Amino acid sequence: MNLLKQIADIIGYIGTAWLVISGIIILIAWLKGILVPVWRLGDGLAKRKITIFAKGDNQESFKSLLLDSNLFNTKNIRSITKSEDLGRCEDSTLYLVIWDDFGTDINNILSKKSDKTALIVFAKQNQLQSTDWDVLGKHRNVTIVNFKGRLMNDILVSLMVSGYEKR
Repeated sequence: MNLLKQIADIIGYIGTAWLVISGIIILIAWLKGILVPVWRLGDGLAKRKITIFAKGDNQESFKSLLLDSNLFNTKNIRSITKSEDLGRCEDSTLYLVIWDDFGTDINNILSKKSDKTALIVFAKQNQLQSTDWDVLGKHRNVTIVNFKGRLMNDILVSLMVSGYEKR
């Protein structure tokens, strides 16, 4: 009887050790999978600069859209309203181009964009021609959006997945 009790105790200790080790491994794997994207999103929201290429009412509307979400800092959002000011965008890590206003300047904007810079084009449905799709398709980190709700989602994803250099 005493021998059976000792064997049951040993099996219990082995089972407990197995559960503890498995739990630690699962916790580490979960943290590595979740913590990195959350950390990158936090850095993206706090430090990354967004340039909005829009004119008139569109400029105010899209800037308000970003600020009303309470996710972005006002100092990190810059607006470009004239083609002559395109040089001001070079230190930004995300470009938001409103096609109605800056579609004709897309080649100049793309020349300023690095591979690590995300570009989101807001265009109404069927507004882009096949040549526009071809030009945009040749560049990395380019997204085309036609709904404002989807725009916020794509901005957040772009901030997580596009690279940037820490300063």
